[in-house]
Amino acid sequence: MTKTSIIFLSLLSFIFITSFAQTPKKGKWDALFNKKDLLGWKIYGTEKWYVENGELICESGSDKEYGYLGTNQKFKDFELSLQFKQEADGNSGVFFHSSIEGTKITGWQAEVAPPGHWTGGIYESYGRGWLIKPTEDKDKALKMGEWNEMIVKVVGNNVKTYLNGTEMITFTDDKIGSVDGIIALQIHSGGGIKVKWRKIKVREI
Repeated sequence: MTKTSIIFLSLLSFIFITSFAQTPKKGKWDALFNKKDLLGWKIYGTEKWYVENGELICESGSDKEYGYLGTNQKFKDFELSLQFKQEADGNSGVFFHSSIEGTKITGWQAEVAPPGHWTGGIYESYGRGWLIKPTEDKDKALKMGEWNEMIVKVVGNNVKTYLNGTEMITFTDDKIGSVDGIIALQIHSGGGIKVKWRKIKVREI
């Protein structure tokens, strides 16, 4: 092998190794909540978002309006895992592929709500409304007043949600697959809402 060939191969190896090292690793779980503060998130609205005892807490404020806590980062194909505990009225939600102006959010919501109100269903905000609701028999997966684990998986046009290990819905929609957007947690309007969150993590697919 000539000296020129050796130099050329060495250069190719260097480029390959450097490129590989700079490529984000998909499939790795990353924490979205650091248990200390709201770093990486932005508050929309005047409702209350704060950290206490390593938990993220949302509460209705005096104006009893909608409020959101959104990630700074956008996501497209991903799996999100988190835990929530509903105290008082637990009407909330986990938005994805979303954008927010003020407190107007467009995108899709995996519902978090009291019993009988379709936790795990998918609602399109400022769009078509309810797209799919879990069947009544799956409502028993929700543990009101206790910690619940929710998983939201979005790959292309397909969305799946799980609650405490139960598959709540599977849904295919071209519109969902055509965009990306932030992940956001919601406080519903009406007042009297308090929800705790923890172990919020995501992996890009």
